[in-house]
Amino acid sequence: MGKWTRRAFIGAGTVVGGGLVLGVGGIVFAPNRLRSLPDRTGGGEGERLTTWIKITPDNDVVVVIPHCEMGQGAVTGLAMMLAEELEADWSRVRIEEAPADDVFANGYLFRAFAEEFGLEVPRWLERALDFGAYKVAGIADLQMTGGSTSTRATGQFGMRVAGATAKVMLLEAAARRFDVTTEELTARDSRITHGPSGRSATYGELATEAAALDVPRHPPLKSRAEYRLVGTPTQRRDIPDKVTGNAQFGIDVALPDMWYAAIVAAPIPGGVLRGVDPAPAMAVAGVREVVQLENAVAVVADGYWQATQGLRALTPDFSDGGVGAVDSERIYANHAAALDAEGTDETVPGATRTVSAEYRVPYLAHATMEPMCATARFEEGRLEVWAGTQDPLNARRAAAAAAGIDADDVLMHNLHLGGGFGRRLPGTFDYVEQAVKIAQAVSPRAVKLIWSREEDMQHGYYRPTVLSRMRGELDANGRPLRWSHLFTGSRLMDSSAATPAYAIENLDIRAVDPPRHLRTGSWRSVASSQHGFFMESFVDELASAAGEDPFEYRRSLLNDEPRHRAVLERAAEMAGWGSAPPEGRARGIAIVQSFGTVVAEVGEVGLDANGAIRVYRVDAAVDCGLVVNPDQAVAQIEGGIIFGLSAALFHEITVRGGAVEQRSFPDYEMIRLANAPQVNVAFLDSDAPMGGLGEPGVPPIAPAVANAVFALTGQRLRTLPLRLS
Repeated sequence: MGKWTRRAFIGAGTVVGGGLVLGVGGIVFAPNRLRSLPDRTGGGEGERLTTWIKITPDNDVVVVIPHCEMGQGAVTGLAMMLAEELEADWSRVRIEEAPADDVFANGYLFRAFAEEFGLEVPRWLERALDFGAYKVAGIADLQMTGGSTSTRATGQFGMRVAGATAKVMLLEAAARRFDVTTEELTARDSRITHGPSGRSATYGELATEAAALDVPRHPPLKSRAEYRLVGTPTQRRDIPDKVTGNAQFGIDVALPDMWYAAIVAAPIPGGVLRGVDPAPAMAVAGVREVVQLENAVAVVADGYWQATQGLRALTPDFSDGGVGAVDSERIYANHAAALDAEGTDETVPGATRTVSAEYRVPYLAHATMEPMCATARFEEGRLEVWAGTQDPLNARRAAAAAAGIDADDVLMHNLHLGGGFGRRLPGTFDYVEQAVKIAQAVSPRAVKLIWSREEDMQHGYYRPTVLSRMRGELDANGRPLRWSHLFTGSRLMDSSAATPAYAIENLDIRAVDPPRHLRTGSWRSVASSQHGFFMESFVDELASAAGEDPFEYRRSLLNDEPRHRAVLERAAEMAGWGSAPPEGRARGIAIVQSFGTVVAEVGEVGLDANGAIRVYRVDAAVDCGLVVNPDQAVAQIEGGIIFGLSAALFHEITVRGGAVEQRSFPDYEMIRLANAPQVNVAFLDSDAPMGGLGEPGVPPIAPAVANAVFALTGQRLRTLPLRLS
């Protein structure tokens, strides 16, 4: 094989997706990073291309999305934002996912987070900041989909500008062709028309002329009142192929003469492989190789079933990494001891009452529907990898490091993800690294590594277990004078999620971080999932101590936060707060801001025939700023609620003998259709900065349910999953 060229790289990458980015006669616009690009029309061998927009001669607009599709529908929303500004005919817009290449590094998330934290970027600085962030993202190999950043970052700051820029260039091209001014022209549905003369031309007819023009630095953007596509319910473009089975996920990869691999890692994280006799596996029909890794052993065979049979025949000897005596009780004891060492402060003057409570949440697995898998082929010093990841560029780097080669010698095919939730982010590419090492061992054969469900459940990058000690000091009127929050975790990383929006003058937020032996990572909504539970349960306790209604108490503390207050009031209105719930039920409320979006949820809870907690209804009010695709937005909040509810009621990763006890869905239960609540979602009409939607539906549901259980039973549940005594 020759060295991967950038042109070959992009072309090959898109062939997997079913199309050709570098089509004959196609014009590539690169309006957002043009000054870093030597030739936007293709150029010579090895030149860089940005291919967010291509307009073909037959007037199709191809939008290349530098993000992954893992069920969130972001690719459709991003294309809508670009098509809106471009005035493209939506029926002629096609979507392609970008391959792993540093020209697709996404630095816009820096501006999104700056906006989330209230930092205003002057317009004159925007391009410089975006360019700098892009360079940083390129150095860090960041092509990430996560943190609810696709729409509010790449969409808001990148796709809109790209579409508007291309439209300006097409208008100028038409003006020159018709010998008129651009003010006399109208762009609509991928066609530019000169009203006075009736002359018109399609984008496809103008694209070549437009591509020769200078790129405007600050193209005008449409106002929200001018939107015709954004804000309308629009069918997601990824759904039909998923319904028909044509969509390609990582686990769907099938190559000629490919082998399959099954793997088992050291049961106790930190353990290593001390030895294994491969003979029993090699005696199984179809088994080709037994590959020993530092902490795992894999069996390669003609098929996955033969590989698993070979694996079961082995008796590998693993060490326990020195943590074989660790169990969940010791883990919580270590966390408690770390908190004990911090001590408490003296009561503030004027306080007449102190409320204290300790909360805790367990380790949680991501439990994606598609287990970890990757296919790799290593041949003549070069590597080709097929996998679904949340950051193909970083996955390419991880694959290169695992193979001991340069990243330019790696071709990474990123495919649909059967769920991510943080499990396929940078730093969690163990399944890719293992596939690469196995492929090296059986080179030049391609090999597909598939983790079993049990392997996936027992060797994840878990949401960390966290202990939290809350302390509130109230004045004679029940108003909080001080809010103290001491928790196990990272003060730096968790501070935003651990800070309440309520008007409390004295906030004391501290963290200690005890050592852990399980691997931890981002889990959907990250720290907001646990701190939303802690804070919104505790403010409910303060309301109870003050003898006030939980909704009114929160409302009174949000006078300086009109956005939060409006969301809270809307959720209460939707749920009929203040009216009597159906007999045998009670309501609880919670409000959490995360990833720039404010969500309030009211859970209506009762007990089923077995006396277990049953959630019958959830009302959710959301302020995320602009809603791009209402159908997609509702689905995101609904999905977040179901995801968070499964964790609130069922999920818990426990440790015994240093190893994770749970193995699969039977002991890691999910909300099913039969016990799913009715969910009502409403979005507030808001001009607030755009927030995310993939994560913010999760954090309020656990405290809303816990608070409803308290209203129903009088039991204050401070540990997840929620279980009545």
